[in-house]
Amino acid sequence: MNLQENAYAGLAVHARVASLLIALAGLAAGAAASSPVPPQPARKPASVEAVASGLESPWGLAFLPGGRFLVTERPGRMRVVGADGRLGPALTGLPPIAAGGQGGLLDVITDAAFERNRRVFFCYSEPAPDGSGANSTALASATLAVNATALEDVRVIFSQQPKVRSTAHFGCRIVQDRQGDLFLTLGDRFQRKDDAQTLDNHHGKIVHVRPEGGAAPGNPPASRPRVLPEIWSWGHRNVQGATLAADGRLWVHEHGPQGGDEINVAQAGRNYGWPAITYGENYGGGKIGEGTAKAGLEQPLHYWVPSIAPSGMAFLTSDRYGPEWKGSLFVGSLRFARLHRLQLDANGQVTRDEYLLERGGDRIRDVRQGPDGWLYLLTDSPEGKLLRLKP
Repeated sequence: MNLQENAYAGLAVHARVASLLIALAGLAAGAAASSPVPPQPARKPASVEAVASGLESPWGLAFLPGGRFLVTERPGRMRVVGADGRLGPALTGLPPIAAGGQGGLLDVITDAAFERNRRVFFCYSEPAPDGSGANSTALASATLAVNATALEDVRVIFSQQPKVRSTAHFGCRIVQDRQGDLFLTLGDRFQRKDDAQTLDNHHGKIVHVRPEGGAAPGNPPASRPRVLPEIWSWGHRNVQGATLAADGRLWVHEHGPQGGDEINVAQAGRNYGWPAITYGENYGGGKIGEGTAKAGLEQPLHYWVPSIAPSGMAFLTSDRYGPEWKGSLFVGSLRFARLHRLQLDANGQVTRDEYLLERGGDRIRDVRQGPDGWLYLLTDSPEGKLLRLKP
């Protein structure tokens, strides 16, 4: 959402009241989605312990063998963090990065076969080579050097088109599917929001690509001319949370404008509505698009009004926190500096939305489950931290 990530002056409507009003408006327009489950304080307390500190605006987190971590910092650095929390030096070998506003070095993941190939994937805001000031989200692959001090064999495998002059809405979450191919989320670049409804560009899309570059198998067929082959789904605003469910489906969440943050299951060839439909409104007030529903456009699985500014997303599959939490979806909140636990029924519908760490004071940027079964969080600040959630 992005202006959301900063001030929210004037948004004083209580969540329950706002959700009810939006739901009534949706019913009048023929909306299929019901009023979302309102957030409430968690029934079971939790705390955090600091694994590492002193990170500058950390954004993405991946796990390395031996209990180490790979962390990106938005200004344009990637570091290995030791199991003891010690920060390693910034890795060498990164490509040029357009750091500024919401742009910079963003997400990172390790390949499923990392212990064999030492391969990592990262995304970032890529400057135009002509010096025009334009930029776009790019996805690159690299090999982490054996001594973990450098990235080698760096290769850009996807570059969002077209590049524009903007420092907002880069998206940039990476998920590897079970076949080894990659999903990459792409923002609408803010002032280019209408591009999210056309298929001759990558703005407001999720793309699905091969690790070597090029469109992945299984993408929707290009039934019209000028459809870019990498596109998986469209009608997205700014997706900053993505994760693979146990059944292999891609779950994502995205920032709404002023209200209307969404959770969706992103399916091939589906249109998720932005900016034609939304449960949010213009900054300062005013309707966007055609209401909350329209034939042929997908309804969100869950949405928030007012916005929580979601970032980071993970399913909990371990037993670390007891049976009640196992299978829950965890989402970070930048706006409220808390962690949301979404309880799901057998059909994947949200039955409870509760929040933890409400007095933590740190904006949560990323949420991951580690190989050890614990949940790890990154906090977004000039003195960011890597945290472990403890029951």
